[in-house]
Amino acid sequence: MIPTKQEFYQALEERHGADNQRKFSDATVAICGLGGLGSNIAICLARAGIGKLILIDFDDVDVTNLHRQQYKASQVGLPKCQALKENLLEINPYISIECHNTKVTEDNVYTLIEDADIVCEAFDKAWCKSMLVNAVLEGFKDKPIIAGSGMAGFGSANDIATRKVSGRLYISGDGVSDVNDGIGLVASRVMVCAAHEAHMVLRFLMGCETP
Repeated sequence: MIPTKQEFYQALEERHGADNQRKFSDATVAICGLGGLGSNIAICLARAGIGKLILIDFDDVDVTNLHRQQYKASQVGLPKCQALKENLLEINPYISIECHNTKVTEDNVYTLIEDADIVCEAFDKAWCKSMLVNAVLEGFKDKPIIAGSGMAGFGSANDIATRKVSGRLYISGDGVSDVNDGIGLVASRVMVCAAHEAHMVLRFLMGCETP
């Protein structure tokens, strides 16, 4: 039986506190890239009761995604935005989700993320990461961005951390490992990095971190 909206949020308030939960429920978070990092960030934030997620990715679910990304075998071939929305609504039926099945470019980035309070970067390619970070820092004076860098391989999960790079830029990861070095992405380590990004979102919303 699906809990009512009141029951759902009452349970979250008991866990997070009413004031914190109000801040989470009022927030909009953009997740750019819905692979291993982004899909796991989305799961964490949906469970925390974030009010609205803006999901952005142009790719489809592939069988090679299933070992680390939050998709089901039955969803292979579906657009990641559509598949992840379905999965998130099973977890939190009261979350608002805005889907963009498109590639983030210099031409559309500002429009895609303008309504977000916080942006999570979860791209695979370095130039995409740089483009998004620069767009947020240069185009939005108050919008924080949390990016990922280094989560590949079987190194200790304890090497993954979140550090403040500038007033509004935080980076989660070990800062060293790279899939281009032939080191694969492993679900457990990717999930740790995703949890770091998601937790920093919550800390920003609670006022624990200030730009």
